Amino acid sequence: MASMLLTSLRSSPLTSVQAAQFAARSLSTSVHLQAQAKSKKTLAKPGVKNIVLVDGVRTPFLLSGTTYADLMPHDLARAALQGLLNRTGLPKDAVDYIVYGTVIQEVKTSNVAREAALGAGFSDKTPAHTVTMACISSNQAMTTAVGLIAAGQCDAVVAGGVEFMSDVPIRHSRKMRKTMLSLNKAKTLGARLSLLGSIRLAHLSPELPAVAEFSTAETMGHSADRLAAAFGVSRLEQDEFALRSHMLAKKAQDSGLLSDVIGFKVPGRDIVSKDNGIRPSTMEQMTKLKPAFIKPHGTVTAANSSFLTDGASAVLIMSEEKALAMGYKPKAYLRDFVYVSQDPKDQLLLGPTYATPKVLEKSGLTLNDIDVFEFHEAFAGQIMANLKAMESDWFAQTYMGRKTKVGAPPMEKFNSWGGSLSLGHPFAATGCRLVTTVAHRLQKEGGQYGLVAACAAGGQGHAMVIEAYPQ
Repeated sequence: MASMLLTSLRSSPLTSVQAAQFAARSLSTSVHLQAQAKSKKTLAKPGVKNIVLVDGVRTPFLLSGTTYADLMPHDLARAALQGLLNRTGLPKDAVDYIVYGTVIQEVKTSNVAREAALGAGFSDKTPAHTVTMACISSNQAMTTAVGLIAAGQCDAVVAGGVEFMSDVPIRHSRKMRKTMLSLNKAKTLGARLSLLGSIRLAHLSPELPAVAEFSTAETMGHSADRLAAAFGVSRLEQDEFALRSHMLAKKAQDSGLLSDVIGFKVPGRDIVSKDNGIRPSTMEQMTKLKPAFIKPHGTVTAANSSFLTDGASAVLIMSEEKALAMGYKPKAYLRDFVYVSQDPKDQLLLGPTYATPKVLEKSGLTLNDIDVFEFHEAFAGQIMANLKAMESDWFAQTYMGRKTKVGAPPMEKFNSWGGSLSLGHPFAATGCRLVTTVAHRLQKEGGQYGLVAACAAGGQGHAMVIEAYPQ
């Protein structure tokens, strides 16, 4: 695939000036969009229950190893749940179910949804379970909530996600684990001494976690580098896109647009109220960084990749009828969604390319109908590769079985408040951030439809259409 793409897909790189213009233009469009009177059809379906996003919050997303370093995952999840309760004034016993996503599980709190819910003061009669689907784990949590409500099982569900990269489980080697388990079962002193005598120095080497595919043994960074090369995405394009993300995030943060962020009092420390990974740089500084994965000729660096992040998010999802009965003014309707999967080796990060046309067709919409796009930014090269794939008739015909391309989102509508490259990416918490941001942007910009899309490990992906709630 790589060689075919290299010869078939090329586009001119953006200039540094254009990167800055993209950032400025993306923010200025909100003023123009507010003045537009939308008259598109609603996606409500006869006989189908309307499901709404009432509100969403998140803890500040922080670089791992910083202020949250001494906490545990359920501490962050609990803070997000408590923040949601405070933001909405929701009675704790009004929630029918809680579902939370996480990727790297803390073994002591494997069902982190339940532990966080109990810690946040929810009723012990409220069921809670945890899901995992790599970077779309909270997307899965939200759509699980949608399914529970659509099936008539629940009226109010809290969904969310948490990731804590400051402290990840590190295991003994398999041989050491087997020896320790056998030692625990040994009944005689001789048996125990024999097992202890079998331990070798190599057995003490730990198994460190890695963001790598089990099926291919390749790290996601390597996959991103190969994908960027396959689509002819230059280092310059990647650095410019990353710079754009940081510039937009900084402007949004300074303008108070990131209203989903709640303050969190870290025990023994000050209140944390802002994401700390937003760091606009210069092209000159970014070009000095060496490749992080494929050396020395790779193009993916620390500056154009999302960073290891600690954080949690939570959203309140309800049937429209229940929300209105309780006096809420919802932010948005959650409409059609799809999940996709493809080859985890060559197409690991192309989820948005496959999911976007499917969810548009399911909704009866076109790309031009979408006012707000929020795509997960795992790597700048991943985003740019998806945009090029979406603009390619050849790729659509060769790999997707489609007659024509779906087209790439216009940049002035795309991730205009920053993205995972700058805001951070706590794996399982990002999905809720994307959906909440779409709802807030639709309100701010006067749009009607938003589209969320994300890739995930295993070659999987997700997309959802969100419709603004009438103002």
